[in-house]
Amino acid sequence: QLFIKDLHFDGIPIRIYLPREPSASKRRGVVFIHGGCGIFGSIRSYERICRYIARKSDSVVVSVGYHLAPEHKYPAQTLECLTATVHFLKTAETYGVDPARIIVCGDSVGGTFTASVCQLLGHRTDIPKIRAQVLIYPFLQALNFNLPSHQKNAAVAFLTRERTVHFILKYLNRDCSLKEPILAGAHVPESIYLKYRKWINPDLIPDVFKWGYKPPPLALFSPQVHEEVQELFEPWFSPLLAEDAVICGLPDTCIVTCEHDVLRDDGLLYKKRLEDNNIRVTWHHVEKGFH
Repeated sequence: QLFIKDLHFDGIPIRIYLPREPSASKRRGVVFIHGGCGIFGSIRSYERICRYIARKSDSVVVSVGYHLAPEHKYPAQTLECLTATVHFLKTAETYGVDPARIIVCGDSVGGTFTASVCQLLGHRTDIPKIRAQVLIYPFLQALNFNLPSHQKNAAVAFLTRERTVHFILKYLNRDCSLKEPILAGAHVPESIYLKYRKWINPDLIPDVFKWGYKPPPLALFSPQVHEEVQELFEPWFSPLLAEDAVICGLPDTCIVTCEHDVLRDDGLLYKKRLEDNNIRVTWHHVEKGFH
């Protein structure tokens, strides 16, 4: 049912999935950005899901094979996803795709890269606008690892709270001894905590998701830890920290959250931010879902 080709978009490896059936009009396009904490995963490991999306939605799917950290340093991954997306937007008609009907989609850190790409392209006028973004249980902030979903799902299989920060440090090629102070919040100075409290705050999570939640005591700030992990405060790493001027330029959005996922509240907080900026959001919550 599909033609599948391995190509390079401006030097970035991609795999493109084109439905064989002729189409009377130009098709929709999907840029798919895989998960894996920026250190695992590949085009090949997401082959089945990309084939499925292409077949079921009769769309042309571009799977981005960004190079992995730590060999390729942050923010190489975001930049490569951006480059591949821009290339596809500019050349869509070559592949029988309507450039006005391209979405960007990703899971986990692929959702982070998707959010960043859409933020970076939101106000560009030299290329077609992205039609929509799909964020599947995305990682969106590294300020607070003590939200209700972090507490509730701290020891849930595969992506535990501890492992989340462990993978962040691996991705940034930092010493894993920083894990405990970051989990406690010692990396966040009071000025930053107060600045972003309006966006990253347990009070913004609907009560139905806060059953049994106990706010932890504020950690003692450590300038040394803060100095080591400056990247955590960049919107490229934590898209929830982008200013409203950036958020209001985003396309229609679909956010998928799972109940048994430490990152659930990242999705809920981003949903609120987008809605507060009049971005149209479709939200799917998988009650028995895992990361």
